[in-house]
Amino acid sequence: MSRLSVNVDHIATLRQLRGTKYPDPVLAGYIAELGGADGITIHLRQDRRHIQDRDLLLLRQTVSTHLTLEMAPTEGMVQIALKYLPDMVTLVPERSGENTTERGFNLEQEAGDLEPIITKLQDGGIEVSLFIDPTETNVRIAAEIGSDFVELNTTFYADAPDFEKELEELDKIEKSATLAAKQKLGVAVGHALDYQNVINIAAIESVEEFSIGHSIICRAALVGLERATREMKEIIEKTSPK
Repeated sequence: MSRLSVNVDHIATLRQLRGTKYPDPVLAGYIAELGGADGITIHLRQDRRHIQDRDLLLLRQTVSTHLTLEMAPTEGMVQIALKYLPDMVTLVPERSGENTTERGFNLEQEAGDLEPIITKLQDGGIEVSLFIDPTETNVRIAAEIGSDFVELNTTFYADAPDFEKELEELDKIEKSATLAAKQKLGVAVGHALDYQNVINIAAIESVEEFSIGHSIICRAALVGLERATREMKEIIEKTSPK
């Protein structure tokens, strides 16, 4: 059965917007777990626009499921990860000033920079995932440089301008997921997934984990985080291959 990891970054975004102490992403992580989340994800950005070091510290102490830290592949971030020891690190390309993560890694060009970082994190006892665009080349290189997981970027599928393009992008994700499983890589998916478009992705047999934040937090503003998490989890469970 596929797992759901809830990204609570945007709880911290609301807090930082006004410079208050609330809402607290640490409490949000607890509520998401009550709603059935199999894990909690946070992205500690270099500009600290939302999640803060304090959040990582407390979430590491309180998350009872699985804590994933998304981060840029820099030495400074590696040292933070080795200090707090999340269950998994997902390395993502990060550009200063971007509204959200804009792309997955192109491993044909970036593998050389990532390989020593992967090794250092794994030597510290942390599993490593790479956020990649869904191409078979990226998957093969991810396996070659020793990644434990890949997270397939679903943006192109979610933002497809028409049905034909949506099917094309869905096929890329399915082929990449299938190949990743054959390469003994764990398979996660994420970015721009919502309560409708997640259904087709959940039907892909090789997908093990869904990393979803924005749509769940938006839904939570209307119905509460526990219910929003439970609704997403139910959709994934009903659609995933048994």
